[in-house]
Amino acid sequence: MGEILLNIHHLSKSFGSHEVLRDIDFTVSKGDVISVIGASGSGKSTLLRCINLLETPNSGEILYHGKNVLGGSMKPHEYRSHVGMVFQSFNLFNNMTVLENCIVGQQQVLKRSKDEARHVAMDYLEKVGMTPYIHAKPRQLSGGQKQRVAIARALAMNPEILLFDEPTSALDPEMVGEVLSVMQTLAREGMTMLVVTHEMAFARDVSSRVVYMNEGVICEQGTPAEIFGNPQKKETQDFLSRFRNV
Repeated sequence: MGEILLNIHHLSKSFGSHEVLRDIDFTVSKGDVISVIGASGSGKSTLLRCINLLETPNSGEILYHGKNVLGGSMKPHEYRSHVGMVFQSFNLFNNMTVLENCIVGQQQVLKRSKDEARHVAMDYLEKVGMTPYIHAKPRQLSGGQKQRVAIARALAMNPEILLFDEPTSALDPEMVGEVLSVMQTLAREGMTMLVVTHEMAFARDVSSRVVYMNEGVICEQGTPAEIFGNPQKKETQDFLSRFRNV
């Protein structure tokens, strides 16, 4: 097992009287590819948003290299530069070109020079197959192309962990493969990834660990072989019975 990068302890989150996350505990080690699966409304996306401090948990700890980022030991923008996020709705800047989208964060957060930021951006845009589109605006791109740009933008910040919030759910079926292919390459290269996904084949074939969430709690977690091949909880069995042909 690799070095533990992220340790989630007793994390809970409520919106008013609605408890969305309850007593969440798990770790992310260097090189892990963890797929978080479960029905819509089970708290998966809220968990990612809490981990990236886009939502503030009501209780619990998020330890990054042993430091509690909820305790003020690290500024949120500094933490986020190490723990990047790719959203289902891309979140690109529509008034900027593809290249500008991948440069701006590097300059503002990492204080890189424009030349260095451009060089890094071009490397990652090449990696995701988007160098022919560097002067295009997001409105000129397909959904799959936008998501590949969003992944390149996140990678350009050199994060230690990359969070993916249902990265293919807003895509037409024919575009899903091109995004999953990029993610499979990152996994092979050792990128530490935490992926909320409905793509069961990805969870089964690419993950090192699978976390099944149900009604705001982690119901079961284990290797893909354990979760897909021999789930222990009835809730997990019922959920996965829909995907027997995966």
